[in-house]
Amino acid sequence: MELKELAVNALALNKKAALLIGGAGVAVLGLSLGYKYLRKPEKVVRVGVVSQLLIHPLKSGRALSVALAECLKVGLKFGELQDRHWLVVTEDGHMVTGRQQPRLVLVSLTCEGGHVCLNGPNTEELRFPVRQDDNPVINCRVFGADIQGRDCGDEVSRWLTGCLGAERTFRLVHFEPQMRARRSMEIEPEFPQCDQVAYSDVGPVMLLSESSVKDLSSKLEKDVTVERFRPNIVISDCEAFEEDSWEEIQIGSVRLQRVMSCGRCTFTTVDPETGIITRKEPLETLKSYRRCKPSEQHIYKSAPLFGQLHTVKQTGILQVGDVVYKISR
Repeated sequence: MELKELAVNALALNKKAALLIGGAGVAVLGLSLGYKYLRKPEKVVRVGVVSQLLIHPLKSGRALSVALAECLKVGLKFGELQDRHWLVVTEDGHMVTGRQQPRLVLVSLTCEGGHVCLNGPNTEELRFPVRQDDNPVINCRVFGADIQGRDCGDEVSRWLTGCLGAERTFRLVHFEPQMRARRSMEIEPEFPQCDQVAYSDVGPVMLLSESSVKDLSSKLEKDVTVERFRPNIVISDCEAFEEDSWEEIQIGSVRLQRVMSCGRCTFTTVDPETGIITRKEPLETLKSYRRCKPSEQHIYKSAPLFGQLHTVKQTGILQVGDVVYKISR
């Protein structure tokens, strides 16, 4: 083949390749533009303000109010403290909560300089290292599901047992990052498959408005506080139960998706200031006007609804004073 013919053939092939590449580029551009204009734009509406951020490091223990927190997939974190990452258990590993031991609500767990600090009524503060790698890992049961926890030692066990005034022995365990978390959807099928929690009941984040608590208090002989209902995010500057309709919200860089309402139990009848359980109010009043729809009874059964459980779509930092935006499309 002559040199001239080779050159002509090469040019023809290059033109064909250029046309194919150009056509593919136009197709991709067309698809992206089509997606951009066919996709419904987000509508952002201001619905409230974050008034409190509450972390419960010890399940059923006293809440820690913070001005700023990381919002991770497994819940809120402040320094070395993560929400519901410490758990009281029996000697055979079964969880103990304020339902069985109401005085647990009076126990606070904080961290300082790599040490856990335990405080309770009529007891001296107990300090011990956060990391106790030589201690055994215990197999625990939380609502019938298996999960691990690092035992915090005999001294902590004696302190807890004495603080709670219990006849039986209790131990404290800590959930560590390398341990296998519980899958939320195995507890409640409404949750996404990827959601995981440590010792929380089911979801990583619970949200409640101040107005909803005030509405409930107006129906009671004695006012109740937000702390009784153990939310993570408390919202002000909105109407009572308005949070029920926020399917997706943005707070700072954090994006939350509502999954379901929070069904309430006898734990709401424990006074967070005294550790006394009545097993009546405010649960009975909630049942009188916060029941689920008949179509949702297979989910909530007879539990009244108060607060909303969310999954974390986008992690980030939360701060008191952040504006809350409702996202719709």
